[in-house]
This record gives sequence, structure tokens and C-alpha cells, in this order.
Amino acid sequence: QVTLVESGGGSVAAGGSLRLSCVGSGYNYMSAMGWFRQAPGKEREGVAAIYTGSGSTYYSASAKGRFTISISQDNAKKTVYLEMNSLKPGDTAMYYCAAAARFSAEVVSIREDGFNYWGQGTQVTVSS
Repeated sequence: QVTLVESGGGSVAAGGSLRLSCVGSGYNYMSAMGWFRQAPGKEREGVAAIYTGSGSTYYSASAKGRFTISISQDNAKKTVYLEMNSLKPGDTAMYYCAAAARFSAEVVSIREDGFNYWGQGTQVTVSS
């Protein structure tokens, strides 16, 4: 059974930083990992994705330049991180880790339908 467990969320003032982590288990290999977020009353949106093979990264327009996705360098590559800097109140949301069994155009576009497995989420709250 594939399990993804996020951690690292919390409350921070605007301009601050947080580092989210996601540990995967129950599988040998995932082609890509990603981070999504969902604010109250809004649809879930893709934030960042990383191809585990090459390390290629993809970001939403709102994340580019402020957020960095990375993956553990051990052979398992089952921990994915999201470093978030210069946080804004608009970044307040539940953040979800996701895993994709196959690399696809939907992964590159950080679309939900490109990912097969999901974590339970970790809350990020940014105050002004």
C-alpha cells in the first residue's frame, strides 16, 4: 500500500520560510513527485513537480522563484521537499504531496490527473 506522509507545515509571518517534507513508502519507484495546495473555498492547484529520474523540476507561476522542490539523494528517493521562501498570505492552504507512477504531460503541467497517490496534507498559514 502506497503511503505519503507530509510534515513541516505551520504558521509563519509574511516574508518567512517553511520547508515541507513528504516521506513515501509501500513502493519501489515513482516516476514523479509533486506538491499541490488547496485554499478554503478554492480548487486544488499544482505547485511544483519533480521527475525522479533526471531531477527536472516544474513550477506554477505563483511558485516560480520562491519555492524549490527537491528529492532525497539516496537510492530510494522517497522523500520529497518543498522549500518555500518569501511566503505571502495568499500561500495559506493545505499542502498535499502526490506521486505519479508514470511521467506524463499532466505531470509537467502539475495537473491532478497526472498523479496517482496522495498524502493527507499539511496546513500552511501565512499571516500578514
